[in-house]
Amino acid sequence: MMAPRVVVVGSANMDLVGLAPTLPRPGETVLGDDFVMAPGGKGSNQAIAAARAGGATTFLGAIGSDAFGVTLGARLSAAGVDTSRVRTSYGASGVAVIMVDRAGENSILVSPGANRTFTGLSDEEQAVIAGADVLLCQQEIPMETVHAALRAGRAGGTRTILNAAPARDLPPGLLDEVDLLVVNEIEARAITGGEASDMGTLLAVVPRVVLTLSGAGARYADRDGRDEHVPAFPVQAADTTAAGDAFTGALAVAWGEGRDLLDAVRWANAAGAACVRRVGASGALPERAEIDELYNS
Repeated sequence: MMAPRVVVVGSANMDLVGLAPTLPRPGETVLGDDFVMAPGGKGSNQAIAAARAGGATTFLGAIGSDAFGVTLGARLSAAGVDTSRVRTSYGASGVAVIMVDRAGENSILVSPGANRTFTGLSDEEQAVIAGADVLLCQQEIPMETVHAALRAGRAGGTRTILNAAPARDLPPGLLDEVDLLVVNEIEARAITGGEASDMGTLLAVVPRVVLTLSGAGARYADRDGRDEHVPAFPVQAADTTAAGDAFTGALAVAWGEGRDLLDAVRWANAAGAACVRRVGASGALPERAEIDELYNS
């Protein structure tokens, strides 16, 4: 079977991760356990996750002209991601400051840097999107770029996935271009204006929805009447930072391979579970063999 062609349009950040017994409250200083610096960003993470899960993956985004930008590009390339169309913007790369407690919970502050400059998709970038099997977008870059990418995917017959994270106001018509929406409970409430469990409201604007439920797994629903809970795989969590990105990248690959979406969600759950067993973002994203091993267990 040929690897599905996955295009990820999104952000690339350098993650500065501090590990501590507890997360600090406002005005509080906590003595930490350790510090890790690693490439991250939702777009970059999901591109690496898709590549490691077996997708022929291309990343479209922007990195800075600083040392962080060099490292971000090198990590993507080392993971097998096609970076030939990544833009370099003069100035700072995106940075995420992440605090993780001993229970694996985290708090994250993102400074967009070069990601803010990723606007105006070129004809070549739109052609790359239109030629893919699956397009995967998130919301850490300008929303007009997200909308343009989704339109290019829809025009080319590419399956489109929007991971609506972080929660933001959506431009009118953007969800009309989405084939599959992936949200957590906070992001779902931002779209419905009500309960996260209100699948009816979500399905009124997109044909398929995956609601991620952290340690409880995920819920899949579509306009064909399916609405099922998919349990998580029980593992010992060390860090949940990139779990959602591992899940979403693997989901894109599984759907691109032609799997039924309910089975694709189960496989993506295995990817998320494999990820949380290690500390970090891109370095914790699992290879396909790890996902299969957990899935088959």
